Amino acid sequence: MIPTITAFEQSPDRGRGLARDMRVRWALEEAGQTYAVRLVSFKEMKEPAHRALHPFGQIPTYEEGDLALFESGAIVLHIAEGHPGLLPDDANARARAITWMFAALNTVEPPILDRGIAMMLEHDKAWFQERLPLLEGRVRVRLGELSRRLGAADWLDDAFSAGDLLMVTVLRRLSGSTLLDEYPNLAAYVARGEARPAYQRAFADHLSVFRGSQPPRETNST
Repeated sequence: MIPTITAFEQSPDRGRGLARDMRVRWALEEAGQTYAVRLVSFKEMKEPAHRALHPFGQIPTYEEGDLALFESGAIVLHIAEGHPGLLPDDANARARAITWMFAALNTVEPPILDRGIAMMLEHDKAWFQERLPLLEGRVRVRLGELSRRLGAADWLDDAFSAGDLLMVTVLRRLSGSTLLDEYPNLAAYVARGEARPAYQRAFADHLSVFRGSQPPRETNST
């Protein structure tokens, strides 16, 4: 059965591919999985039908038969566990890849998201300029730690995995700032992720929505 995911009817990120449905699109493309996309409006996201799928009224959601999931990390993990290529076969390497998935969402993303929300909602407040260095300092702490761990490697733990997929999407939230440029190995790491053919296919589908064209309701990554 072809899974169906939800995405924004109108992209709030001005076509940059920063919404969390991008993670799921990318994972499905890496897995070679045909999937359908159902676009939802901001109004529909808060209505009972969508809240039955996502109790917090957000996107993405994932439906496959009688299975309905929400939370992008959980969806990506489900995809990775059901298809080759996103999690290593070796048990220890698999566990490390899942650890990096959690690290991306629970350790690296929160300070980046805090900064992003402040930039969007608090930039006109009198105290914003005093608070911004604190927010960016927290981001730099995490970027510095991640940069040291990555070193000169291409990926976080040998081969590309779902851990890298989520980490790259998290770091992409810094696009438009110069913070990532302070860590050349992380900037190159993100560029490697964006250069993957599966990412390019996922981004093209996302971009078609932003540009107002009729997006394909079924996407075949093969």
